[in-house]
Amino acid sequence: MSQSKTARQIQAAAETLFAEQGFAETTMRQITTAADVNLASVNYHFGSKQGLIQAVAESYLHPLCQYIEDAIHERLSLNSDDTVTLNELIEMLMRGLLQVHNHNTHALSMFSRLLDLAYMKNQEELRTYLLGLYRSRLAVFLELLRQDSSPMDDDEFFWRLHFLLGSMVFTFSNIHTIVRIEKSDLNKDIEIELIFHRMIPVISAGFMARSEQTHFCRL
Repeated sequence: MSQSKTARQIQAAAETLFAEQGFAETTMRQITTAADVNLASVNYHFGSKQGLIQAVAESYLHPLCQYIEDAIHERLSLNSDDTVTLNELIEMLMRGLLQVHNHNTHALSMFSRLLDLAYMKNQEELRTYLLGLYRSRLAVFLELLRQDSSPMDDDEFFWRLHFLLGSMVFTFSNIHTIVRIEKSDLNKDIEIELIFHRMIPVISAGFMARSEQTHFCRL
């Protein structure tokens, strides 16, 4: 069902403020003031601030998952052995993120803030909601990723997935600062697409590295 004009105004204002300030730091009053609607409108259209956050999350994660699903389907239709290489999968993820970014310039900041928020101790409701919507949609991607990664136990794969997320969150949440530093230090301008392209071999190498079972400590 399509949103009303008021709901679209509220969500657009919320996206901007959430991306700039963060979820906890943004108040309902700030959102409704920016949207030029009355304070009760958020509860009427979204039920609560949490409902609004979930709607914003869907607006970014749905097109990302759809891109990945379509890319995998297209790739598998051309390949009789039902495999996709690790590099191809990471490239699909990066191209999906780039597509969402090109549609909405808040996407990278929002993506990193959503991941930060979802892992906070008091956000069990949001984690459950997002997992309920997207776990099954990303299952094939994760299965194919596991197939082409270095052999490893489940717990090792779990941690490498979170190392992937951590590197993405740091890069996306600080991307404008990093770009400014590069321009200042190296006198170079860089496009977002090139940054994504540079992340692919780094992330792929993390999954291809052999699993190290020997624990060690260096003093």
